[in-house]
Amino acid sequence: MLSEKTLEKLRILTESAKYDVSCSSSGTVRSGKQGMVGNTVGGMGICHSFADDGRCISLLKVMLTNYCKYDCAYCINRRTNDIPRATLSVSELEEITMEFYRRNYIEGLFLSSGVVRTPDYTMERLTAIVRDLRTVHHFNGYIHLKSIPGASRELLTEAGRWADRMSVNIEIPKEESLKLLAPEKDHQSVFQPMQLIQQGVLENKEDRKKFRHAPRFVPAGQSTQMIVGATKESDRDILQMSSALYNQPTMRRVYYSGYISVNTYDPRLPNLKQPPLVRENRLYQADWLLRFYQFSVNEIVDDEHTNLDLEIDPKLAWALRHPEFFPVDINTAAYEHIVRVPGIGTKSAWLIVNSRRFGRITSYHLKKMGVVMKKAKYFITCGELTSNFSQPIVGINEMHPERLRPLLVSKAQQKRAAQEQQLQFDFGEDGT
Repeated sequence: MLSEKTLEKLRILTESAKYDVSCSSSGTVRSGKQGMVGNTVGGMGICHSFADDGRCISLLKVMLTNYCKYDCAYCINRRTNDIPRATLSVSELEEITMEFYRRNYIEGLFLSSGVVRTPDYTMERLTAIVRDLRTVHHFNGYIHLKSIPGASRELLTEAGRWADRMSVNIEIPKEESLKLLAPEKDHQSVFQPMQLIQQGVLENKEDRKKFRHAPRFVPAGQSTQMIVGATKESDRDILQMSSALYNQPTMRRVYYSGYISVNTYDPRLPNLKQPPLVRENRLYQADWLLRFYQFSVNEIVDDEHTNLDLEIDPKLAWALRHPEFFPVDINTAAYEHIVRVPGIGTKSAWLIVNSRRFGRITSYHLKKMGVVMKKAKYFITCGELTSNFSQPIVGINEMHPERLRPLLVSKAQQKRAAQEQQLQFDFGEDGT
């Protein structure tokens, strides 16, 4: 039974952990075993996130301590902030995790911590928790562990044996901006543990080819997070960093967190009335294009458009800028061309390619396949577009992008974009 003191610590530390969004359980399968507690079959193990099959699942998202030696301007747990502080012991956190699992409150653990004393001291305690959960408590559920920048290779290697996923947050995409807001940090301290984890994962894959029962090392790979709106970086800067990270074989997800004005007194930070949620959403959509739609960063954003359009999604914005690419003939075009049509997703594109072997695709079939015809009809031909429409559709080249755009942007989208564009970005004279 948890004491009142322990529950109060837990309340403080879960509140301090809520700003870290870089958590996901996808990519690991840890099946149930005799004598073990829990499993991650089907992607289970994360709370307030989504598994591979689309289910929202539960997680204990907590910090070991919210004391921190660093004074990062954007962090609620910065050293100079006057907030309630707490620290859980190793045994207390293990007891909480197992107690919550037995009560069916959670299916896994997301564990991070402020840095106290030294990075090695903090990382050693985090490693002890995940090791004890596996070996002493026989916990077989999902564990996502935040690695501490500056921790030794030996501790990272030990932690990787027990955790399903590890992550280190970049926070700010450009070194000079990071130095301005977090003078005690640099990108090297972030990239070094990333490289060590990557090396461990790749070595483990080779070991498992030779030895079938070799223990796994961080089977769900890595993730990271970048803050959006705390500095002057454009969407192009952010996406270029994401693209470089995705070129690494072990990076699974880059998360984007709209900056929340938690430290309004600091002149280095912008004065925002609300987080830039529309911009955050557009970055996630652009990230999806990079990962699954074979777009490059320079196609999504370029010298003329360094920031994403807030009114329309990035794929539609690209299509309106490149009318020469259209119309795409659904019955003859390659998958790579079909998937670039607004309103057609990857699943619909594969259905189109596989179905047209058996007959000619019409607009009726496209609707059945989940294509959003409200968008797609202006960018495609399929032999006919009259079965569901009284008049033949006029495409983008006949209507021109500037006339087509108002038809594809709803009033709600315009309103949300206008509200976000009115946010105050009062940067100080020092360049932030």
